[in-house]
Amino acid sequence: MVDRPPCRPETIAARLDGYLCGDTGAIVPPIHPSSTYARDADYAQIGGRGYSRDDNPTYLQAEALLARLEGGSAAMLFASGMAAITALLQALAPGDHVVCSRDMYFGTAKLLRELLIPWGLACDLVDTTDLDALHAAIRPGVTKLVYVETPANPIWSVTDIAGAAAIAHEAGALLAVDNTSASPALCRPIAHGADLVVHSATKYLNGHSDVVAGAVVTAADSPLWQRIGRIRFLAGPVLGPFEAWLLLRGMRTLFVRMRAACASAQRIAEHFDGHPAVAQICYPGLPGFPGHAIAARQMEGGFGGMLSLRLASREAALRAISRVGIFIRATSLGGVESLIEHRATIEKEDGTVPDDLLRLSIGIEAVEDLIADLEQALAE
Repeated sequence: MVDRPPCRPETIAARLDGYLCGDTGAIVPPIHPSSTYARDADYAQIGGRGYSRDDNPTYLQAEALLARLEGGSAAMLFASGMAAITALLQALAPGDHVVCSRDMYFGTAKLLRELLIPWGLACDLVDTTDLDALHAAIRPGVTKLVYVETPANPIWSVTDIAGAAAIAHEAGALLAVDNTSASPALCRPIAHGADLVVHSATKYLNGHSDVVAGAVVTAADSPLWQRIGRIRFLAGPVLGPFEAWLLLRGMRTLFVRMRAACASAQRIAEHFDGHPAVAQICYPGLPGFPGHAIAARQMEGGFGGMLSLRLASREAALRAISRVGIFIRATSLGGVESLIEHRATIEKEDGTVPDDLLRLSIGIEAVEDLIADLEQALAE
């Protein structure tokens, strides 16, 4: 038998880490829709499984592939990204202190404000791109977790993961990174010192706008990781087997999709940098963008498929979004189709996003068509 040479992540993803069914030779794993599993006459579990709430074999291949791509020891799938974040934060104890990125997905901020802080979690939102501010927010002996999102939705600010990890670990805390917008195709936070990685797997991991899913990856086993598992088992925020199978299928093309999206986002950002109708472009790939040097250090293969345009006013933003013909006016991100949204309308009074900002998720269409669509939408 010939030994396989070491493979790059692109090959691992495309080949499902070399998966083959030993019984049939099938190169695609099966879906296991059964909700329960039979026992033998002695009432012993036949296949070692009891119930499918958090023990369905369809999860295993997707979890193993994601853990491998992130460089972690294990992964858990959840019914949504918010379910994954909730399980992570509720694995802490009431009274524990968390320091979180001030710039983050507004749903995470609402979760903290409406559910977890009243439940007993102490939380400070700080500018984690400023490591001095992060260090000042730490409460020695009380802070248990530093939670950062980078690049951070929707202005794509960049936090130094290695620097944040050093600050967290010095205080005896763990570092969790929301890696949704970069994905392991561009950044592997564990390699930079993170202890946990969170994903809205709905986005780039799946990549086809047809699954809602979430995931948490751990660098190593720990009491916190065990508690996350107990929450999933007891509360049941699990992914359905068909959704897990679709997520696995999506991850096989992650690297080629990200490569195309990054290349197009870079071209769009460069094209509209200095455009008379655009007041600011938020994109880590532009050399003048704050955090560009850090992003270049901790991201490989591109700066992501997400960018935001700030126009002259709310009215200008709403006028432009009403005129697009190829971009789809819809929330979410990370699919093969390009989306555009007015974030202030989505977030309403719950958010802090500027009302002149348009968030773009760049897909895999011809970039010339996307640029032409934006040009005509921005034209006077």
